[in-house]
Amino acid sequence: MKEHTPEFLDNLKAVIERHDEVEARKAIADLHPADIAELYQDLDLDEAEYLYRLLDDETAADVLMELDEDDRHKLLSAMSSEDIARQVIDHLDTDDAVDIIQELDEEDRDEILAHIDDVEQAGDIIDLLKYDEDTAGGLMGTEMIVVNENWSMPQCIQEMRRQAENLDEIYYVYVVDNDYRLLGVLPLKKMLTHPSVSKIKHVMETDPVAVKTDTPIDDLTLDFEKYDLVAMPVVDSIGRLVGQITVDDVMDEAREQSERDYQLASGLSGDVESDDTMFAQTKARLPWLIIGMLGGIGNSLILGNFEGAFSVNPAMALFIPLIGGTGGNVGIQSSAIIVQGLANGSLDVKSSAKQIMKELGVGLLNACIISLLVFVYNMFALGPTQVTTIAVSLSLFAVVVFASVFGTFVPLTLEKFKIDPALATGPFISITNDIIGMVIYMLICSSMLATFGTNI
Repeated sequence: MKEHTPEFLDNLKAVIERHDEVEARKAIADLHPADIAELYQDLDLDEAEYLYRLLDDETAADVLMELDEDDRHKLLSAMSSEDIARQVIDHLDTDDAVDIIQELDEEDRDEILAHIDDVEQAGDIIDLLKYDEDTAGGLMGTEMIVVNENWSMPQCIQEMRRQAENLDEIYYVYVVDNDYRLLGVLPLKKMLTHPSVSKIKHVMETDPVAVKTDTPIDDLTLDFEKYDLVAMPVVDSIGRLVGQITVDDVMDEAREQSERDYQLASGLSGDVESDDTMFAQTKARLPWLIIGMLGGIGNSLILGNFEGAFSVNPAMALFIPLIGGTGGNVGIQSSAIIVQGLANGSLDVKSSAKQIMKELGVGLLNACIISLLVFVYNMFALGPTQVTTIAVSLSLFAVVVFASVFGTFVPLTLEKFKIDPALATGPFISITNDIIGMVIYMLICSSMLATFGTNI
C-alpha cells in the first residue's frame, strides 16, 4: 500500500479545487483501488465525489468496495439508481454486488435491479439476496468455472476458456453431473498431464470440501483454516453446486467478527469507529457504563450493610480493591480462554462439564498460591492473630475459585443459547465478579468478627 504524504494530499486537493481533470487523473493513475479508497478519509464529500467521477467504471466499482460502509453510503447517495446499476453493479462479482445492494433501502434495491442490463446477473443477485447474510449462501458468489464429468479434456479446455472470459480470478475447476450436483474438482496438473483423457470423471479429485448454503460464517472460517483453502464450493440441500466462497471474503468477515468481539469485550454495545460522531460513540459506550455505575451503587449498598464491621476493624477496608480486582481479572482470564477455544474450534460446547472441572482445578491451584502469598504478607503487616489476616486469605481463595468457574460457565452458556460469548470477556464478568466478590468477602469477615472478635 502506498503511503500518502502531506505534500501529495495538498497537491491533490489543489488540483481538485481548480477542477484540473488531467492532473487529477495523473495523480491517481498508478494507485491501487485500496490506496484511492484510503485517500477518501482525507477528502471532504465534494472532493471525494469529484475524484470518484474521474475513475473508469471498473476502478470506481473496486474503490467503492474498499471504502468503509459510511463513506460508501455517502457516495451511493449522490448517484442515481441507473448509475449505480451500470457503473457499479455491472462491474462487480455477484457477492460484492449483493453486499452493496443489501446496504440500500428496499425501494432503491428494486430500482437498481430493474436497471441491470444483464438479466442473468440480476437473477443471480436476486437469488443471493434470499440467503441470510451471516451464512455461506449470503457470502458466496456465482462466478466460477464448472465442467461436466462426461466431457473430454479438449472439450473441457474449450469450455473453460469461454467461461474464464468473464472471471477476474480462477481458483478451482468444479466438476458436476448432468443434474449439476458437485462431484469433484479438476486439478491443473491433471489437465497438463492428461491432455487426451476420454472423460473428466476419470481424472478429477472426488469428495471436495464443500459447505451448504445455510452454514454459519463462523463455521465457514474454521473450515478454511482447517483445510488451508483459497476457495470453497457451496451446495444446496441436495448437493447441487450453487456458488463459491473465496478466502478474501472469509478474511473480511473474520476481521469484522474480530472487531465486533473486541468492541463487545471492551464494553461497547454496538459497532463504532474512531471517526464516528460523538453521539454515535456515546450511544455505543453508555449502556455498559450505566451498568457499571449500577454495579458500583450495588457494591456501595453491600458495603453499607457492613458498616459496623468496618468500625470494629478498619483494616478490612484496605483489601476491598484487592478482592474486587483479583476476582475480575481471574474471571476475564477464564472467559477469554473459553471464548478463544470456541472461536478457533478447539473447544466444543458438548465438553462443557469437562472444561468446567478443568478450570475448577486451575482455579483451586491459583487460589492456593494467591491466598498463601497474601497471608504471608498480612502476617507481617497485620500480625498472625488478626482476623483480617485469615479473612482476606479465605475470601481470596473463595473469590478466585468462584471467578474461575463462573468465567468458564458463562461463555459456554451463552454459546449454547446462540449469544455471542465475547460478551463474557467484557464488563459483564468484571461487574458480576466484583459484586459477588464483595459479598463473599464481607460475609467471611463479618462471620469471623462475630465469632472471634478482632483477634483469633
